[in-house]
Amino acid sequence: MKTLQEIEQLLTKITPAEKAQVLQWIVRDLGDAFPGVESIPNVCGSEPCIVRTRIPVWVLVQARRLGASEADLLRSYPSLRSEDLVNAWAYYRLHREEIEQQIAENEAA
Repeated sequence: MKTLQEIEQLLTKITPAEKAQVLQWIVRDLGDAFPGVESIPNVCGSEPCIVRTRIPVWVLVQARRLGASEADLLRSYPSLRSEDLVNAWAYYRLHREEIEQQIAENEAA
């Protein structure tokens, strides 16, 4: 927490152009990071899951395909928040092929 406060103080002392450069460094450092979704080696087969949970994105996508509403999903997975579903749908839109592959692999298993 102290580090974040130090960063905040430093940001007030630099120009907008310097802030833009810092932002570019941060984005480059994040790489493939996606808000609210993470893939952790050796957890859930390293599949993309909702943060704070072990719920793979493909499970939510497939449940929705099978007719589950967002309200159904939130009831079925009490640790989920509505913003988690928004993040899952956004991840799916950008990584459709990956998620489709995971659904197919899990159906075949």
